[in-house]
Amino acid sequence: MREIIDLRGASGATYRFRLWPPGASHLPMAGNYAFVRETAAGFTVLAAEAVDDLSAMRSTSGTAASALGATHLFTRLNVSRAVRSAEAEDIAAFYELDMEQVRSAMRGG
Repeated sequence: MREIIDLRGASGATYRFRLWPPGASHLPMAGNYAFVRETAAGFTVLAAEAVDDLSAMRSTSGTAASALGATHLFTRLNVSRAVRSAEAEDIAAFYELDMEQVRSAMRGG
């Protein structure tokens, strides 16, 4: 899997994400994450959302990511809450993600 991927938004914007390698630590910063599944043709986006602390994503969402079939976790640093939320909504709209279903899976429901 590539270290950098570009995700598209419904607006036509492109958002660059960096691979968070398994076992690596992450800064406790706000930003966006994307769970993806590697495919022969590239990747499929399974979830993308804005969070206040990216460093907690693997521990709080690892089981849900596995249940979704995610093979990789990518992150994008973005301190501004309004910007990261808008970006997450734009990406979810382009990939037609049902983030309520993803959130439910992450809560164990």
